[in-house]
Amino acid sequence: MTETRFARLRAIQANAYAQAPAIRTLFDAAGLHPDQLSDAAALARLPVFKKEAMIERQRLAPPYGGFLAAPATDIERIFVSPGPINEPQFRGEIDGLGFGAAFAAAGIGGGDVVLNTWSYHLVPAGLLLDEGLRSTGASVIPAGTGGSEMQAKLIRDLGVTCICAATAYFVTLAETLEQAGHELPRDWGVTSALLGGEFGDWMGKRRRLEVRYGLRTFSVYATADFGLIGFERDTQEGYEIHPDRIVQICDPVSGNPLPVGEPGEIVVTTLRPGWPLIRFGTGDVAIARALYADGSVAHISMLQGRVGQSVKAREIFIYPRQLEELAIAIPGIQRAQASITREGHRDCVTLRLALQDGIDPSSVTEPAQAKFRELSRLKADHVEIAGSTELNAEAPLVRDLRQ
Repeated sequence: MTETRFARLRAIQANAYAQAPAIRTLFDAAGLHPDQLSDAAALARLPVFKKEAMIERQRLAPPYGGFLAAPATDIERIFVSPGPINEPQFRGEIDGLGFGAAFAAAGIGGGDVVLNTWSYHLVPAGLLLDEGLRSTGASVIPAGTGGSEMQAKLIRDLGVTCICAATAYFVTLAETLEQAGHELPRDWGVTSALLGGEFGDWMGKRRRLEVRYGLRTFSVYATADFGLIGFERDTQEGYEIHPDRIVQICDPVSGNPLPVGEPGEIVVTTLRPGWPLIRFGTGDVAIARALYADGSVAHISMLQGRVGQSVKAREIFIYPRQLEELAIAIPGIQRAQASITREGHRDCVTLRLALQDGIDPSSVTEPAQAKFRELSRLKADHVEIAGSTELNAEAPLVRDLRQ
């Protein structure tokens, strides 16, 4: 499989080198040609390309930043993820960019009725999970986000066997069912749940949910940029890497691959011809558990955290640049900061603003909330006015205060 994967990678990147200016620039700057990609060590000669750099590339060279390596007529959908980042999906991609393999490994298939609560609006999550589920033969309820009382009713009325949800939202659904008098797991009919990941004692939380509700939980590691990267198999903790992804765990500063057992940034190269991202830094931190003979990672731990300042809240990343753009866009705001806390089972986002002298706070609060939602797709729960000395130039733009 190793030789086959790197042979595919060489062919994909040779085509990208010819068609995608950004790919050509990456190779030329490293003094490398796609024909030299023989193994993971050769791949590591390329620098790690950061998500923030993609945001900037697409701003300067819209809509795809020079990374598109296929005719525009091959694009079936265009997703727009927070950043913003434009991500094409191509005709003929039928398993949700690998999600079909994850659901098959979890035993989901014909006869299952799945409630998919991930967003179907602009971002890829809902549609990719939907495609992956349907590729296994499962029936899908495209519920999307929100409306917990209605979705709880659907679970009972439609014979749902599996729920796909953020962990916090799954808890909301479960509590809604309990409050309606459906306290016993046998009243639900649900036997499994794909839960979105959280940092901290997430595996412990999953185990407690399994015991309390009498079901099996499973998870995947996926990003909007790649679709599925890794998935759980059997009872082994962590993620098996999908064969169409080449993963390295790298030092977040040097970009050099790290040995097994040492935490570092997850760096991904895809075997996807039209959108051939190579040595792409996800910003997520994990530990390599096992390697292939070529030096790439075969299995990773659960996520350990994030590199840099970006913070994930309610399954969406908040980037420092978004707070910079907010302060520029709203007259009277000197500096903005987002703080993320936990209230019960929910991530809470507080927008903190330092104002210029003489500015009435009531004149900027609503515009700031609206701009923040436009930039991040998240609604700020609270807005606070902070002093300019408290929110000075050294203060982080995004703070994670969750315990």
